[in-house]
Amino acid sequence: MKRILIFLLLAASTFSSCSKFLETEPEDFVTPDNYYNTEADLRRALNGVYNRLIDNFGRMYSRGLFSYLAISDEFFFKNITIAQLKVMEFDAGQLDIGRFWETAYQGIDRANLLLENINKPDMDETKRNVIKGETLFLRAYYYFLLVDHFGGVPLKLTSTKSPTDKYLPRSTVAEVYAQIVKDMQEAEPLVSDINGYNYNETVTQTAVQAILARVFLTMAGEPLKQTERYKDALAYADKVISSGRHSLSPDYKQIFINHSQDKYDLQECIWEVGMFGNQLGNAQLAGAVGIENGLECLDETIGYSGGGMHPTARMFEMYDPADPRRDWAIAPYKYTVANGVTTKTFYTDAQVYDRTVGKWRREYETATPKNRTYNSTNFPVIRYADVLLMKAEAENEVNGPNADAYNAMNMVRRRGYGKPVNTPDATVDAPAGMDKAAFLAYLQDERARELAFEAMRKHDLIRWGLYLQHMQTLAAEINATAPSGFKYSGNAAKNVTARNLVFPIPNSEVTVNHLIIQNPNW
Repeated sequence: MKRILIFLLLAASTFSSCSKFLETEPEDFVTPDNYYNTEADLRRALNGVYNRLIDNFGRMYSRGLFSYLAISDEFFFKNITIAQLKVMEFDAGQLDIGRFWETAYQGIDRANLLLENINKPDMDETKRNVIKGETLFLRAYYYFLLVDHFGGVPLKLTSTKSPTDKYLPRSTVAEVYAQIVKDMQEAEPLVSDINGYNYNETVTQTAVQAILARVFLTMAGEPLKQTERYKDALAYADKVISSGRHSLSPDYKQIFINHSQDKYDLQECIWEVGMFGNQLGNAQLAGAVGIENGLECLDETIGYSGGGMHPTARMFEMYDPADPRRDWAIAPYKYTVANGVTTKTFYTDAQVYDRTVGKWRREYETATPKNRTYNSTNFPVIRYADVLLMKAEAENEVNGPNADAYNAMNMVRRRGYGKPVNTPDATVDAPAGMDKAAFLAYLQDERARELAFEAMRKHDLIRWGLYLQHMQTLAAEINATAPSGFKYSGNAAKNVTARNLVFPIPNSEVTVNHLIIQNPNW
């Protein structure tokens, strides 16, 4: 986005030789011995921890985590019928899975190295603690991504010193989550209040609290089923709400227009991954939000997207036709070019499968010239609407569908319909009188509607224990009802089996680390 980030790659080298020439102290490259000497060094190193959330290969939030790593009953890929990751037919040698694993561990190793040197410079202790808190949180967040996608993983809490460092076995899922909670809770009082910033790409106290609510809600579900964690999730959601730092943006679509226009909304968007530039300059970590998951547009001056991600009919029909969020999340039109003339063409009611994701629309981008494949649109990791929905879910689990649970969900629904969020409205509020199970089912659909295409649907279905069931029924639905030209859209769902609740441990890891045990059926 607008804020310029400085990225640092740290290279640690070890020399051993009887040669006097090789014993000369190196002065032209960075090592832990000649770095981490100032506050500026620590901050540059911290930026290096942050930037693994983007990744030039596109496996993190620049593309993969909301795209081919997040396949659920939410969307399918246009014209992808052959065996590959996008139709859930792959093995442990799949390159994108391997790169995702490697990038997350790069972030962890950078965090470990920074934490080991955090006390080295002479500096203000409050500022040191802020850096320490952000680093602890980021290390934990990389582990959250790993355990969420792979199950138990090696828990590495010291930096790599040598290629001969001992390999580690996989820790259990419970052990990894225990470390995540420990790091995040230690980080919570150290990081800054969001009021100290005019951007939301930095981890702040409410960001830590919001993600902790997500972590505890995940621990309460599959595979751990630590149901006592619902109370923790409720407590941390309430911390964010009671902080008074956040509120719902009055206009749903404006949230995503702001992203495309490189504008910050600190009230709604609690934490975003910041993309910088569009690869038309130097040293830029750009992304593909609105390109990989954009509405079809062949005019590069408006903003090119092939429209590769298509919502399923199930996702489309989950919305009430009167819900304005439907025709924003799911594009009602496309741009075509013929004989040099661009035409905006609206889909007919029958063209459900033709539609594309429309949440981030490149026509609103203000940076020019526009790149065909990269832009600076940020990705929202967590929004205030998500916190309210987590509050509603945890409240329902702990105390049943009480007034607080209803109010939290109804605030999100009212905003979605453009209504005042604090005023009851029978035309849009959730049905009164639901029991606990009915409330949860309704909330599950509401999360899908509100957070569509924000990398949450697969995560949610897995923690609810519904992923396999939903994919199997989706395959049957598409086979029975999709137009003949779109029968292939059920291929990913058809290929999902119980093994797909987690990714395989990459062959690149299994080959070198003989302590690693592969996930079942991979």
